[in-house]
Amino acid sequence: MAIKIIDAKEALGEDGSSVFLRNSSQGYEEKEKDVAAIVNDVKERGDKALFEYESKFDGVSLNPTNIRVTEDEIKKAYEAVDDELIAIMRRSLENIRSYHQKQLRQSFFTEPKEGVILGQRITPMEKVGVYVPGGKAAYPSSVLMNIAPAKVAGVERIIMCSPPDKEGNIYPVTLVAACEAGADEIYKAGGAQAIAAMAYGTDSVPKVDKIAGPGNVYVALAKRMVYGQVSIDSVAGPSEICVMADETADASFVAADLLSQAEHDEMASAVLVTTSHTLAEDVSKMTDKYMERLERAPIMQESLKNHGAAVICKNMAEAARVVNAIAPEHLEIVTANPFEDMTRIKNAGAIFLGAYSSEPLGDYYAGPDHVLPTNGTAKFFSPLSVDDFIKKSSIISYSKEALFEAKDDIISFANAEGLTAHANSIKVRFEKE
Repeated sequence: MAIKIIDAKEALGEDGSSVFLRNSSQGYEEKEKDVAAIVNDVKERGDKALFEYESKFDGVSLNPTNIRVTEDEIKKAYEAVDDELIAIMRRSLENIRSYHQKQLRQSFFTEPKEGVILGQRITPMEKVGVYVPGGKAAYPSSVLMNIAPAKVAGVERIIMCSPPDKEGNIYPVTLVAACEAGADEIYKAGGAQAIAAMAYGTDSVPKVDKIAGPGNVYVALAKRMVYGQVSIDSVAGPSEICVMADETADASFVAADLLSQAEHDEMASAVLVTTSHTLAEDVSKMTDKYMERLERAPIMQESLKNHGAAVICKNMAEAARVVNAIAPEHLEIVTANPFEDMTRIKNAGAIFLGAYSSEPLGDYYAGPDHVLPTNGTAKFFSPLSVDDFIKKSSIISYSKEALFEAKDDIISFANAEGLTAHANSIKVRFEKE
């Protein structure tokens, strides 16, 4: 059987935590040293270091005149991409924008008492950097999902970096997706060096306020290192799916959905949490059957072997406890009453309800962002949203009369903390009274 079957006790540690959480930093010590060297070098030497690393890692010769993607290159990209795929991306983008428009917040002012005005002012970030991987495959869906919410938020300038091939070209579909979503500038740069360039700025690549977008371990470590210099979206781990199901679920659907994430890489996690032992056995058989004809079967087999399981629970309440401990990136609820069972869930990045709301719907088309918290971080992180690209400023305005009414409380509070200059700042305003 492709998937091992365990009970809820085996799925949870003694402290109630999930056994499926991975040590995301294991074996990274050497890579951290390498990444730190690259980041610091680009910080110190700017373009010169950036171009050297691009030559070393991507095998391409870059300079200030060819690092930025030109209008002519974009035109050629559109000519190279199938018109139907462009139309599909546009329909997907319409859904993504529509969903994120509903997340927009308004600044507000309130007057809780006479002479007091309080409020919150919301402003978009000025410059955001989006990283898009290159390598063996292109992922235009990630381009749309990272750029669209920033654009909806009102970000003035969106800079994108993506590694080029040896001829100095970025995937045409990546360029088309970036232009459709609203990228303002696109640069040929990848890896930790691209993250450093956007974080610190070089003569060619602008410094940004925030960096979003997926990448390999070197990109993830670089993002973590520059955090504080700039904001980042998250340090994402391998993809995950959890399916919470009862005896009403279709085993062929569940098996297909588990494999849809297991195919990402060997570290991906695919877990079935169910009240039906029969369903677990049928799903395990179906995954074997599907893998006989799917291209990335070796990757899926390794993923299921190391990070997959079917967890048998006594009832839906226990199933929900297991799911909440896993805090999965993607959660499908395929039960007789999915909306009711959803109320038990506290921790999940994205929740898909019902047999026909399969996870790839969220990856490509529905509208909610597919940039989601991984490796248990859904307990305290949320999906990428418009909120990630705005800033909130508190507004405070007191009249003289309103401050007079509050002054004794403030002075006493400041003195209690031993901050007499704070107290004096209030006192001096009324010494002539």
